[in-house]
Amino acid sequence: MNFDDVKAKYRRKNKILFSRESLCLQELIALICKQKHRTIVMWILQWANQTADILNKRYPDEERFNNAIVQSTRWAMGKIKMSIAKKAILDCHKVAKEIDDPIDIALCHAIGQACSSVHVETHAIGFVFYDLTALVLELGIDNFEAAASNKIEQYINTLKLWESEIDNYSGP
Repeated sequence: MNFDDVKAKYRRKNKILFSRESLCLQELIALICKQKHRTIVMWILQWANQTADILNKRYPDEERFNNAIVQSTRWAMGKIKMSIAKKAILDCHKVAKEIDDPIDIALCHAIGQACSSVHVETHAIGFVFYDLTALVLELGIDNFEAAASNKIEQYINTLKLWESEIDNYSGP
């Protein structure tokens, strides 16, 4: 995979290292564009839950990650109004302003983006941008490529799985 644009953004000290133009994400973006909204929501909330598990270990008393996911899920199911979920999502983003670790900041924003995909599916790719940025920050600019390639493949594989199973999924 080509990560030249990511390395250039890193050198420029950009806070988000991936974008819709990132060459390494073109296959995933094309796949996302073909999906039903429900498929995207189920896929990205799965990833948000995994990310929340990571942050919950680092911040065991912080409830806003999980609350954003719970309220977004409830909103997707039609059980609450958007304003309640929106507040929970914004509260998740607020955590990023209260901590200093750039990796965890990116992960907070990743969860917020994932939860926002309930409203507008284009937010799902925002999760990917922040999640992969956190990976680069964690592993370093000289050591991230294999792990990032693997993670992108995981995104693609789980999205394809949701795509194939969404019509059989009986849950809300």
